[in-house]
Amino acid sequence: MVTLTSADKALKQVYLEVVSNQLNTNTNPLLTKIEQTTRDVWGKEIVKVAPFGINGGIGAGDEDGSLPASASNNYVKFVTELKNLYGKIEISDKALRASENSVGAFVNLLNAEMEGLIKASQFNFGRMLFGDGTGKLATISAVSTGVMTVNSVKSMIEGLVVDIYTSAGTKVVSGARITAIDRINKTFTVDKTLPETVVENCFVTVQNSYNKELTGLGAIFGEGNIYGVTRASNAWMNPYTKSASTLTDNVIQTAIDYLDENVGSQIDYITCSSDVKRIYQAYLATNRQNIDYMELQGGYKAISYNGIPVVSDRFVEDGTMYLLNTKEFALHQLCDWQWLTGEDGRILKQNAGYPVYTATLVKYADLICNKPAGLAKITNIAQ
Repeated sequence: MVTLTSADKALKQVYLEVVSNQLNTNTNPLLTKIEQTTRDVWGKEIVKVAPFGINGGIGAGDEDGSLPASASNNYVKFVTELKNLYGKIEISDKALRASENSVGAFVNLLNAEMEGLIKASQFNFGRMLFGDGTGKLATISAVSTGVMTVNSVKSMIEGLVVDIYTSAGTKVVSGARITAIDRINKTFTVDKTLPETVVENCFVTVQNSYNKELTGLGAIFGEGNIYGVTRASNAWMNPYTKSASTLTDNVIQTAIDYLDENVGSQIDYITCSSDVKRIYQAYLATNRQNIDYMELQGGYKAISYNGIPVVSDRFVEDGTMYLLNTKEFALHQLCDWQWLTGEDGRILKQNAGYPVYTATLVKYADLICNKPAGLAKITNIAQ
C-alpha cells in the first residue's frame, strides 16, 4: 500500500539521483562543460581569490649583480551571495489516495510530476546561464486589450509564472501565468487582468526572482561592478567585444587570437543564436568548406570550428556569438540538488488549508568566471 512515508522514500532514494543527474548533464551543453564544486563556499557567500597578471619576480642581470626584486602574484577577492534555486511539484490528496492501492498508478503519478519538474527546471536553469542576474525576461513595448508586445520572447514559455514591474522596479503584477505566446509578433498574454500601470517600458521576470538569479553571461559581459569588484579600475574584468555585421572564419579567429595573445586564454566552446548558426553554415557552404560535426557530453551535437564546438542556444541574443574558455568557469554550490525537508524530515508536506501536498527541490549556488577578460562576444551579426 502506498503511503506518504513510501512516497517520501521514493522521492529521496529513487528520484533525487535521477533528477539531479538530468539537471546537471542534460540542462544545457554549456553547463556540462562547467565544473560544479563546493570549494570557496563560506556560509551564505562564495569568497574566491582570483589571480590576474603574472608573478613579477623575474628579470636578467649581471653575474655578480643584484637578483630581481620579488613581486608576488596579483590577486583580487571575488564575493557573491549564493543564489537560491527552487523547483516545486504538487500532488493532490485525491490523486494520492486514488493510487494508494496500486504501485503502478503511484509510479505513473510521480513520474509525470518529476518529468514536469525536470523540464521546467532545465528551461529556467539554462536561461539563467545567459542572464544578467536580474531575472528580466523581456521589456514591454506596447499593451493592447491584455496583449503585451515585448522586445523578445526567447526566455518565455507557456505555463511560466511571472511578475511585471514598472521601469522603476515597482511590482505591479504578481504571480501571473503565461497563457499564450505569439513568437512571430513577440506578444504574450497572462491569466490575470492587467492594471493600468502595465505600460511601455515595464519589464517581466520569473515569479519572485527579480535580482535573485545566477550571475550569467549577461552580467559577465555587462556593465557595472561584478563579484564586488569595480570594472573601471580593473580592466582585466572586461571581456573582449566586437561588432561584425558579416561572420567569417577570420572574424572568429581574430577574437580567438586576441584572447590567446593578450590574455593567455584558450577558447574551447563557442555558442551562438540559431540565426548566427545558420549564417555560419551558409558561409561554409558558399566557400565550399566541409561542415564538421562533433558530439558533446549529454548527447548534444555541434558544428566544429578547428576542433572547437559551435553550439546554438535558444537563450543567446539574435545576431550574437560567445567565445568562451569554460575552464575559467565554476558553479560554486553549497550542495547538489536536494529535497527541502522540515523538522520531521518529510519531503511531501501539506499546503496549509489545501488538500494538496508539495515537495521542493533546492540548490544554493552561483556562477563565477575567474577571468572575464578571457572571453569574447561578437555582436550585430547579420550575414
